[in-house]
Amino acid sequence: MITPRRLVTLVALMAFAACAKKQPPAAAPAPAPAPRVNQDSIDAANRARAAATAAAEAERQRVAAAAAAETQRLAAAVAAARAKLAAAVYFDYDMDEIRADQLATLDAKVAIINANADVRIRIAGHTDDRGSDEYNLALGQRRSASIRRYLAARGVAESRFEVVSFGEQRPAQQGEDEEVRAKNRRAEFEVTAGGQNLKAP
Repeated sequence: MITPRRLVTLVALMAFAACAKKQPPAAAPAPAPAPRVNQDSIDAANRARAAATAAAEAERQRVAAAAAAETQRLAAAVAAARAKLAAAVYFDYDMDEIRADQLATLDAKVAIINANADVRIRIAGHTDDRGSDEYNLALGQRRSASIRRYLAARGVAESRFEVVSFGEQRPAQQGEDEEVRAKNRRAEFEVTAGGQNLKAP
């Protein structure tokens, strides 16, 4: 049998339990505030990125232009070297001595030949139309041999040259006046080997 005292205690406990159950739930944490967007910083970063891209492109174009210019410079130098190698040397009438005004032309050839160890050259002597065929063939031979000796004296091996004579058979110009004949009294130069990879000195 429940005594009144126990009954009061029981009712009190039940009331206490009911109150404990009715407590409101704990409040959810407040959401974190949204980060503030700093548009100025974003714009500055975009500008910096665009500037870096533009600078990289400008540098690429500068390097490409420099490479193209260097390629053109080398091509022009090689073309000039070929022209110097091919330049004719002229002689006075009935002479095989090299004229003083032709020495610079030969000296330019020496620098190019020395810079290209594989180059071999044919030196062809020519004359004007005066004199017999036999005499002019011999004169043309003496002219080409004279040039070979000059080049060899400047350090180029004689074995790198072939000497031939065409006498009066292959005139540079047709005619009988002195200006035409002066153009025909010459030695011509033909690269016979090593010309594919010619380098300028």
